[in-house]
Amino acid sequence: MVQISQKLVMQLKQSPQQVLLSSLLQLPVLSLEQRIRMELETNPLLEMELDDEAEQELEENAEQTLEETEAEEEEEPVDKTKEEIDWEEILNDQESFDVRIPKEKNADTYEKPEVYQESLTDHLISQLHFTELPPDEVVIGEYIIWNINSVGYLGMTVEDLAVNLQEDPETIERVLGIIQRFDPVGIGARNLQECLLVQLLEERPHHEEAIRIIRDHFNDFKNKRYEKLAKDLGLELEQIKGIIGHITKLNPKPGEGYASIVDNYIIPDLEVRKDDGEFKIFMHDWNVPQLRINNEYRKMMLDRKHTSKETRDYIKNRLESARWLINSIHQRRATILRVMETIIDKQRDFFNGGPEHLKPLILKDIADEIGMDISTVSRVTNGKYVQTEWGLFELKYFFSEKIRSDEGEDVSNKIIKGLIKDIISAEPPKKPYNDQKIAEMLKNKGFNVARRTVAKYREQMMIPVSRLRRKI
Repeated sequence: MVQISQKLVMQLKQSPQQVLLSSLLQLPVLSLEQRIRMELETNPLLEMELDDEAEQELEENAEQTLEETEAEEEEEPVDKTKEEIDWEEILNDQESFDVRIPKEKNADTYEKPEVYQESLTDHLISQLHFTELPPDEVVIGEYIIWNINSVGYLGMTVEDLAVNLQEDPETIERVLGIIQRFDPVGIGARNLQECLLVQLLEERPHHEEAIRIIRDHFNDFKNKRYEKLAKDLGLELEQIKGIIGHITKLNPKPGEGYASIVDNYIIPDLEVRKDDGEFKIFMHDWNVPQLRINNEYRKMMLDRKHTSKETRDYIKNRLESARWLINSIHQRRATILRVMETIIDKQRDFFNGGPEHLKPLILKDIADEIGMDISTVSRVTNGKYVQTEWGLFELKYFFSEKIRSDEGEDVSNKIIKGLIKDIISAEPPKKPYNDQKIAEMLKNKGFNVARRTVAKYREQMMIPVSRLRRKI
């Protein structure tokens, strides 16, 4: 039996333009540049702006062609009722966005020459080729080296290497042992214990007590059970202090200090400068290509007599995509500027006085101020950086929870984190403060913070517990 019924359903649907704008909003400036260049390759209606002289010549040719086309259309009128959009108005709309290079600088100022830096992998492979290993073991060595991570540790087990290379584990172990004695010593270790032990065994003369501690009592060393180490080794606590001092001079991350394959520098999307008491915002989008509609396709679109319907339909589709992209880039820039302006307004004390004057702020505060959705503000602030007088900061840095002081003032949790860090840095090394003690010290300063909150902030700052901060 057929039934007819009604159902009320709430659905959230985004138009293609909204989806495009959302994707562009979360891109930092370098990724935006790559995205635009990719669109230039895939959409023939998009092209980069030319210089003034070439632009003038192109415009003169376009005007002449347009006049000829209009004259032909007067002779053979076209039924314009089939056109849903005034494409002539759209195609003649010279919409583009301009490059914002600071007036006092030029593009060459920003184009820093690439300086060659030897990577860790290159450094190790060059040493491998100076060994007297047979060719098949050199191949094993190269495979091992390519599996060493950026801090210098082997990212695979010997068993997995043996399976992948179809070699016996003993051969893998022997080649790995040779690599571990390359410069820097300890490279390719599978864990911290092996890394430190290899470095100690390569020292001349050997430090026997240090070797015994790392080889046979590593857990006690790691957990700083100094009294137990002294008892097990039959040494005085002062002697243990000297041995530990020797061990701490070793390199726990032998791979650091070499050029990484991935760039590890940050290019800010924005810059805030103070000029005559006012803060001015500069967007570093000067290197983003300027876009406009391709003139040849413009002429083809307007030439109804000589352009087939299929071609015109294709151009219409690509034109719509091109205009969405150009408009979305405009909106992206305007949205980022509005968010940054509001952040400056809300955090004026920070921009005047520095990080210690940071105020509590949440995404909703900015969203309500500029009349946008919280998700939009989140996309704008994620992964984008601003250069200020006080350093380089991610936009998310300016958002933090609030904690109320005894005076009733709302304080950013970043201020509390800074106080915790200061307390820990000044604690007695032989008897570091536990979380409860730190909470009591914060309370004495006027901040009623619970012990578990101190523990949470300490873990976020990657500071170990008091037992692991202890020194002899």
